[in-house]
Amino acid sequence: MNDIPRRAVTRSAKLAALPLGVAGRATLGLGKRIGGRPAEIVAAELQARTAEQLFQVLGGLKGGAMKLGQALSVFEAALPEEVAAPYRAALTKLQESAPPLPAATVHKVLAAEFGADWRSRFHAFSDVPAAAASIGQVHRATWTDGREVAVKIQYPGAGPALLSDLRQLSRLARVFAALTPGVEIKPLLEELLVRVKEELDYRLEAQSQETFAQAYDDDPEIHVPHVVAGGERVLVTEWIDGTPLSTIIREGTQEQRDRASLLLARFLFSGPVLAGLLHADPHPGNFRLLADGRLGVIDFGAVNHLPDGAPEPIGVITRLAIDGDAAGVLALLRAEGFVKPTIHVDADAVLRYLMPLLEPIMGPTFRFSRAWLRGEAIRLGDPRSPANQLGRQLNLPPSYLLIHRVTLGTIGVLCQLGGEAAYRSEMERWQPGFAAPRT
Repeated sequence: MNDIPRRAVTRSAKLAALPLGVAGRATLGLGKRIGGRPAEIVAAELQARTAEQLFQVLGGLKGGAMKLGQALSVFEAALPEEVAAPYRAALTKLQESAPPLPAATVHKVLAAEFGADWRSRFHAFSDVPAAAASIGQVHRATWTDGREVAVKIQYPGAGPALLSDLRQLSRLARVFAALTPGVEIKPLLEELLVRVKEELDYRLEAQSQETFAQAYDDDPEIHVPHVVAGGERVLVTEWIDGTPLSTIIREGTQEQRDRASLLLARFLFSGPVLAGLLHADPHPGNFRLLADGRLGVIDFGAVNHLPDGAPEPIGVITRLAIDGDAAGVLALLRAEGFVKPTIHVDADAVLRYLMPLLEPIMGPTFRFSRAWLRGEAIRLGDPRSPANQLGRQLNLPPSYLLIHRVTLGTIGVLCQLGGEAAYRSEMERWQPGFAAPRT
């Protein structure tokens, strides 16, 4: 058996062990409860052990499993605190951590992309990775012109591994769904599979990043580092220093939280207008609060091409809902495919379903919080609730799938940050169709 099949078998075995490990710990916990140990203590121990196994397996797999872990780490804000705590520490590690590649392997990738004399392009190159992503790791270096640069190097075999891991994980969706109630795991995996080919080609990422960098050149609020060089599996960009949002979530001041929340919303709203692109990977590891107060943005492997800006119907539907026009909302939802022609729903019920979700833009400012997100998760996720029953009758058109995922992911990050900002004014400024009618 050669090395590639052996690694594939090992990945599959590790993934298959996840539900077995959860079941085994549950059985052990039952035995301890029968033995007289308090249920709360046993549950906490089980959650902590499961979280640690998730990190070890997902982090070690890199590829698709790590990418799913990154996506799930955004949604931990929706979980009750006593359940979320063990998973938060383990899953958020996946946002910027993974077992590193050996230096010799890194050098082989650089030689394959830049030639045997690849070192001539750098004044200095650190063999110790500065960060890890789902399909590659980042090294700090100095380019020949003296610029500090970030060198992102794709893991060898990342393509086949990523596809294999995502297919394996689709069979385990029920296990992950149990950890993230209210989050649809299978559509997330399907959407990740669709995007994987684009993310594997760093040349496409270079094009997207440079488009963003030029769009935000000299912007006083947002900074995107320019692309320096690259190939299919290596991407060199300008280096940026700053405080990752994951750090601000953990220990930031309220001022930092408010600032980061505002700029994150501004960047995601303005991207389709200024760059014709939507940054589609809104996890905290991809954003930094710079020393001068700007928001630094990295990792453009996943983008949504919106050359005409964000879809105008989103803004129109939102405006109609705020104005209380239930019939208008339902008519436009039908026109856009959110309600299929064969489905009969009450317009007022649809409006009641939407209004709590629009609370962040109802007033001049809003503070996202874990408590707010948990409340919405319960309202929408409880099969007995009217909102859940109505939601099951709604449809998500394919053209809105990535926008929907980015919106959910961004809300998850904002709830982790707990910042207060003027989200309504940002939407009025950037979202077509939403601006309040002039009087």
